[in-house]
Amino acid sequence: MSKKRKLGRIILILLSLFMVMLGYGILLPILPYYTERLALGDNLDTDSINFHIGLLTSIYPLFQLLFAILWGRLSDKYGRKPIIIVGLIGFIVMQLLTGLATSLTMLYIARILGGIFTSAVIPVSNAYLSDITSRKHRTKIMAWSGVAISSGVIFGPVLGSFLSQTNLHFKYSLGILHLDRFSIPFLLIALLGFIVMMILIKWLKNTAPVINFASGKQKLNFSFSRFFIVLLLLSFVMQFVVTLFETVFSIYGKDELSFTSIQIGIGFMLCGVVMAVLQPVFATYGKKLITAKKQIGAGLLISGISMIAFPFFNNEFYVYVLIITFATGGALVTPNLLSAVSLLSKENAGSNISIQTSANSVGQILGPVIGTWLIAGGFYYPFIIAGIIILTAIGLLYFYRSFYKPTNENTQRSLTDN
Repeated sequence: MSKKRKLGRIILILLSLFMVMLGYGILLPILPYYTERLALGDNLDTDSINFHIGLLTSIYPLFQLLFAILWGRLSDKYGRKPIIIVGLIGFIVMQLLTGLATSLTMLYIARILGGIFTSAVIPVSNAYLSDITSRKHRTKIMAWSGVAISSGVIFGPVLGSFLSQTNLHFKYSLGILHLDRFSIPFLLIALLGFIVMMILIKWLKNTAPVINFASGKQKLNFSFSRFFIVLLLLSFVMQFVVTLFETVFSIYGKDELSFTSIQIGIGFMLCGVVMAVLQPVFATYGKKLITAKKQIGAGLLISGISMIAFPFFNNEFYVYVLIITFATGGALVTPNLLSAVSLLSKENAGSNISIQTSANSVGQILGPVIGTWLIAGGFYYPFIIAGIIILTAIGLLYFYRSFYKPTNENTQRSLTDN
């Protein structure tokens, strides 16, 4: 394959990743307002509405977790392209249902469909990138995949918050479907998703099926050492707190700080920008200053303190400063955990990263539900408890090196440096 053709395929895959994450991010600042509007017809109280916000947030990664392996196996059998296209079709349907929903039931159906079908796009797209790149350039290409994903999370909340605040005053109903200004962001994303899908259908080439799929002799090899379990626990804690924060902040900003969806969107944008910019910086240059272990400890400390401080500040500027501080801590932790997991075993790196992704998904599922449940006791509860959990997780770093059993002197030196 020529370099030009390979570059074209990479760009198309990155475009699909960006599109799906743009659709994910666009709902973050709008969800509290949208859920409240749909819940008014059911006469639900505030606590019930907040519970539904958490559940609607959690149900998305839950179905991603349940269906990711299925889509991965199907892509091994039929090639990556058809699975990515099916995922984009489901993504478009999700956006249309979300934008035209007239009840919480319809919104739940949309989120479930979204979780099922976006799990056919994100991991399979990364598998496509892996298929067409050499080991030498694999890390660089995966970094660009991370940039595409982070960019969607950055621009999605901004686009959603601004479009939902349009001065257009219109309402149209057709059966169980309803169109108003809240529908605009989702209909636009559905249209953009359709355009991206048509581009991929025309220009993206399919990959060859995995030859040994039919043999039925695939093996799942995992490096389940105690050290690996520590890394998984740290990954789970970080993802749990991040998704708890995303859910609780949107409710906290709306109900306690009286923020508009635009102000909430700016908060999410700042968080995404900091994570996107600082993660590669820390991953590239951080170890020249302090070891990976110390970076993780510093990141957990910074994130934990910022979470505990969050409910004690209601000035918009200080809120944004705390968000930036929290994201900085996360940027210190995340790349170092991923690096540690990938280095556990050269042969099983892919399997180990998949397990870490599953641990992250469990955190994404539990964070919103527990966060909205804690809100019933007061807004300070989820922030303070999340901060305490992060600070407690620093204790896991005591085992960061002792569970790792090096095989030679060079490995021993490398681990000591970590």
